[in-house]
This record gives sequence, C-alpha cells and structure tokens, in this order.
Amino acid sequence: MTTDPASATSVAAVPSPAGPTDSSAPAAVAAPATGSSTGATVQFVGLRRTFGATTALDGLDLTVNPGELLALLGPSGCGKTTALRMLAGFETPDSGQVLVDGEDVTRIPAHRRDAGMVFQSYSLFPHLNARDNVAFGLKMRKTGKVERHRRADELLELVGLPTHGDRYPHQLSGGQQQRIALARALALQPRVLLLDEPLSALDAKVRLNLREEIRRLQQELGITTLFVTHDQEEALSMADRVAVMHAGRMEQCDTPAELYARPATAFVAEFVGTMNRIPGALTEGGRTVELLGQRLPVDGTTELRAEVDVLVRPENVLVTAGGGQGAVVTGTTFLGASTRLTVQLPDGTALKADLSTHDAAELPAGTGVTVSLPERPVLVDSRR
Repeated sequence: MTTDPASATSVAAVPSPAGPTDSSAPAAVAAPATGSSTGATVQFVGLRRTFGATTALDGLDLTVNPGELLALLGPSGCGKTTALRMLAGFETPDSGQVLVDGEDVTRIPAHRRDAGMVFQSYSLFPHLNARDNVAFGLKMRKTGKVERHRRADELLELVGLPTHGDRYPHQLSGGQQQRIALARALALQPRVLLLDEPLSALDAKVRLNLREEIRRLQQELGITTLFVTHDQEEALSMADRVAVMHAGRMEQCDTPAELYARPATAFVAEFVGTMNRIPGALTEGGRTVELLGQRLPVDGTTELRAEVDVLVRPENVLVTAGGGQGAVVTGTTFLGASTRLTVQLPDGTALKADLSTHDAAELPAGTGVTVSLPERPVLVDSRR
C-alpha cells in the first residue's frame, strides 16, 4: 500500500525500517497536555465491497466501543484492510454505512474523518526532522509555529523520544521511525486511531516492545483504536476484543480468552492457536461423538455426516504411559515449562500434546502411550 504523505493532514503513514532497530521500550511518561480522547463509537453496518469478481467484504456488521482496542485478524485477502480503509475514507463501500458516534461518514472525504492512521510504510518526510514530521498535520491546520512545536515535543515525550526532535528519518531506527509516525497520527487528537499492520516490518524483539508501547499509549489516551493484523499473537496480546475475518465475513468477535477457549467455528479454532484434528464418528443424531475409545458431547448442533474431525487444543490432549491403545510418542519439543509431544495414533494420525516438562520427561520418543480427552463438549468439523 502506498500513501502520499502530503495527504496525511489527519493521517500518519508508516514502511519497513531503514537502519538498525531499537530494542528498548521507553519508560512510561505522562499524557501530553493536549489532553486525551474520550473515545468514539465506530459502527460498520452491512458493509459490502467487491473488486471485479472478488468479494472483499460481504455484509460486515461490527461495533467498536469507545476507548476500545479492537483487532481485525485474518489471512491475506479476508477483507480486514478493506474495512480499515473504509473507516479511514480511502475506500467507499458498494453498500452499507460507516458511523462514528452515530454520524454517517461513509461519503465524507478522508481529510474530514478525524482519524489518525499508521500504515505499514512509515512515509515520513525525509527532508523534515522528527519534530516537523510530528507537527505536519498541525501546520496544515494553520496552527502557529510555537504551539505546534510545543505539542510535537509533548508527543515526542509521550512516545519516548524526547531528545530525537532534530533528527531526520535516515538517522532513526525502524522502531524509532514508527514511534514518530504514531506521534504524528496522534498530533491532531483524532477520535479514532487506525493501525494497518504497523509492526510487520520490525524484528521480533522491537515488535514485542512496540506492541506493549502502543497498548500503553492507547489505554493512557483512551482513544478508540482499530488494529489490522494477520499475526494472532499480536492480536491476542494487544486487543480488548478480536474480530476474526474470513472471505469477507466476520467469523467471530470476542475477547482473546473467549476466542481461544470457545471458538465459534472450525475456521476460528484453527486460525487462532494450534489445533489437532482427531477422526471421530457422530452418534446419537449428532449430539455425541466417538473417538479414542470415548464418547463425548458435541459443542452445539451439527448437520455434518457421520464421520468428522474433532478439534482439540494440544493442552487438552491427555497422554499417559501404557501402549495398550497402540499410540506412540514420535518426538518432543522443549518449550520451557511445557514440552510438546508428537504422538502417532494407530491410524497414522499425528497429534500434538502439551505436558509439563516434568511429566513429559517420563515419555521420551518411542514410548507407547494412551491418549484421551477431558470429559467435556468438543467442536467438530467435516472430515479432511
């Protein structure tokens, strides 16, 4: 995605880093004297958008609450960036509405949306220093030089770069450039902050520090934030709620804990976290399923055919010594406090099971084991 920085009067843009990355997160600082946002309510109502034969959004209905950080999570092409661009004003839906605090902004130009946006590419002006990059939108609004520099310095303090105002983009690391882009997006005190995969170009350590920093700033300012990512770890660690997108539709929107523990669909179950597929057979008209010598209740109702796959997280697979079942440990992966076992069932199915490292030490590769599941409802899907 490319964006002309000159159009960013209420939008900040962000690219892959040039130069070394910084690995230290700045210390917490007070909110700037410019004040904090009260947070706006954002609503997508029946949004539909097609590009030729491709349906990018297929009737999206979603509400973002005031002061909430909501992540749009999904694979490439699922419609998450299209939804974000519609809120920013860069895309117009074929049908449906975008509402901010009840106001229909669907046809309002981007520069009048009162939204700050941070893109994948930073798009900092190379001929402006950090202070002037942050203050650019204020200059476009005819704010006096003294006032805009004062506010820019406050924001540089907020993002942990109080001594970097005179540096130019080529003198900043990728993480520092991103903080400048974030400060520029906040300079106009937008009602809504939009983040389009802003961490994807950074190395792992900087990415971890900056996602914590973005979350701290968002909570401190109370600004309603929509965050687009394909990285489930980012979404689950940062967001109040996560909306999982697939093929232009929202599969589920819930808290990270609910998404992980109680996925509403097979797609959510497999996209969020690691999931096993264990062959099973529906019984009692689809109310129960038989697998591994057990009969377990089915979570919800199903119209699937008799043979199904049961979806189970690795931490819910119970493994005990004893080869009567014919299952065998074929590998182990040390994860610290836990160890992941790979277990092969007699039919060739390979399962992942997470055990405490202490317990896993008793089950090295080659050990015959018995596999079972807790006595609780399970999610089923069509047999692959």
